[in-house]
Amino acid sequence: MRPTPLRSSLLFLASVALLLAAEPAAGKFKPIRIKAGVTAPLTDEAGVVWEADHGFKDGETIEREGLPIANTKTQSLYRSERYSMTAFSQPVPNGKYVVKLHFAETFDGISGPKQRVFSFNVEGKDFKDFDVWAKSGGFARAYIETVNVEIADGKLDITFTAGTENPEINALEILPAM
Repeated sequence: MRPTPLRSSLLFLASVALLLAAEPAAGKFKPIRIKAGVTAPLTDEAGVVWEADHGFKDGETIEREGLPIANTKTQSLYRSERYSMTAFSQPVPNGKYVVKLHFAETFDGISGPKQRVFSFNVEGKDFKDFDVWAKSGGFARAYIETVNVEIADGKLDITFTAGTENPEINALEILPAM
């Protein structure tokens, strides 16, 4: 039987449908952006909307309005934080993701490196002796730690362990891997 143009088109559409059905859930995933330390969503200077603080276990929040933050065009992301948290969890479809953790040392009780050192683990990837001051280059300077992960249990898990001073974070993003 010789294929007709209609039959060829139907076969092509069926092939495309099979490919789309096989696409991993993470590929259809809408990015999650969480602004730590706030009770209402935040629209940053670039027009990106960030969800209010959620998903953290333990800890406290604080805002530092008006503080100038270097190394970023989105200073508002770094003017509040969650600190002393022990964990973060967010349900997501299984798949590959890029997690971006946003940090800036904004506590005026920290005046140099090695005064806030903590560890965290993102889906089995350890970051030991993390020093926000050292990574960012000083006080009130933005720094983003980017981690590629693969989720197999339906949730992104991050644990935080205090060292010298408490862990802190300003924001985080969960993006589908390309």
